[in-house]
Amino acid sequence: MIYVIYLFAGLFIILSATMLYVFYRTSHFGIFLMGTTYGASGLIAILIGQWWPLAAGFALVWILKLMGLEPPVEPARDEGGGKGAEWQDDSRSR
Repeated sequence: MIYVIYLFAGLFIILSATMLYVFYRTSHFGIFLMGTTYGASGLIAILIGQWWPLAAGFALVWILKLMGLEPPVEPARDEGGGKGAEWQDDSRSR
């Protein structure tokens, strides 16, 4: 069971490092808080060898998301001519 805790704690630390890199690129404070929460819960779970810091960290991140600290998702811009722009009917030109 301890190896499962270490696995999830390691994933939390990797997720934390990724979120802190995104914070470095975007300067969105919510990403910083969520990344710090994931990292702290992963480190505490490794240090004491218990599962509850992972559950607490996950719950705290969801509370931060519900408070509105998650960055807004922007829709992808359509650079082409819309649907089917990559396919053209060449039968009219013959």
